[in-house]
Amino acid sequence: MTQTTWNSRAILVLVALATATLGAQQNRIDVITPSAPELAAPGALAIGVRTLLVTDNNRPDILNTKEGGPVARYDRTLTVEVWYPAALAVGQQPGGDYRVITRDPAIVATVHGQAVRDAAPRATGGPSPLVIISHGYPGNRYLMSHIGENLATKGFVTVSIDHKDSTYDDQKAFGSTLYNRAFDQLFVLNEIDRLGKPGSGSFLSGIVDAGRTGIIGYSMGGYGVVNAIGGGYSDASVTGAQAPPNKLLADRAASNPAYQKARDTRIKAAIAIGPWGMQGGFWDAEGLKGIRTPVLFVAGSADDVSGYEKGTRAIFQGAVNADRYLLTFINANHNAAAPMPAPIETYRSSGTAAPTFSHYADAVWDTARMNNIFHHFATAYFGLYLRGEQDKQAYFEVVPNGKDAVYAMDREGKPTPAHTYWKGFKRATAVGLVLEHARP
Repeated sequence: MTQTTWNSRAILVLVALATATLGAQQNRIDVITPSAPELAAPGALAIGVRTLLVTDNNRPDILNTKEGGPVARYDRTLTVEVWYPAALAVGQQPGGDYRVITRDPAIVATVHGQAVRDAAPRATGGPSPLVIISHGYPGNRYLMSHIGENLATKGFVTVSIDHKDSTYDDQKAFGSTLYNRAFDQLFVLNEIDRLGKPGSGSFLSGIVDAGRTGIIGYSMGGYGVVNAIGGGYSDASVTGAQAPPNKLLADRAASNPAYQKARDTRIKAAIAIGPWGMQGGFWDAEGLKGIRTPVLFVAGSADDVSGYEKGTRAIFQGAVNADRYLLTFINANHNAAAPMPAPIETYRSSGTAAPTFSHYADAVWDTARMNNIFHHFATAYFGLYLRGEQDKQAYFEVVPNGKDAVYAMDREGKPTPAHTYWKGFKRATAVGLVLEHARP
């Protein structure tokens, strides 16, 4: 071996070690930046995490149903990740790793969080409210693991779904996602409700209250959320070019009386991040009138996937019978708030056409900062609507445009009469944010 060859190999080893060290430092889903608002920090509770399989028997099989033919059916199995308040054993330290498939399925990343795999559930404090988390197309159950862990440390049970035919490594024709998304969300709600009942034999028995459920959906997950809370599909979308065969979307169309009667009262509040579908004609004014569940919409004003003025903002404006908010990240694109920070492994490409880093990142906003802002508002929102914590209302009573708010504290750090800054935000950190409210 020549000296040159030896040096080249040594450099490669050093680069690999440096990359591994950097990944261990950066690949955290629980980063709280110095500019984070008040409620972003994790709560006081230790948390556990477990993986479950749940199966919906006899679901319509969109991929194997032909137009005009009989509806094929199959047993649809979903993998879900469950975070929950835990009672750690003596000597058991918080923390654990997740091996996650990335947007480029050839790249697998290791990310780090606070949850302890298979930890014993906390037996005190009574059952916790449930929050269901639904990723985009494609995505997976780890994409928003940051909010899953964060809310669990604050006393929620959070359940994130791998939507079959819609994950990074099993992405199939879009029609399956169009049909199945809301059904998946509601089926998981039913399953967690069942497993939470006394005597179910599940670790969830007695620790989760599905009668107080919140739901978070991003992109196609947000599309599902809009439909799950009453936004019936338009008749035009039922027969549109992208529609599943045999008018199957009519099952949850606004014009279907059975859909209108099927409103799930267990869902007390929802958060839809960049919900897809408005520009594609999946909702119209009449369909959006069916939304009566309180909902917080979150979007980037430069969203070029779901759209903003004719996308998320139009849904917010059309949901006239709901108490609703719209949190806008000015100049952010479709990745506003939802994805975890890009793992270090995604800084390179495997050589395929699949995007890597850009799937998680935004060109203007820092991802961890957006995550923290989302943690803050999700904590306040679900605290208010799932727990009845009326003090959380103050976090939403703000000057709509953050740049117009006045930060005015006296020398003792107490607000003066001129102070109108967003509650819980540090000086200058609400710039670039807009929070609007509309009542029914």
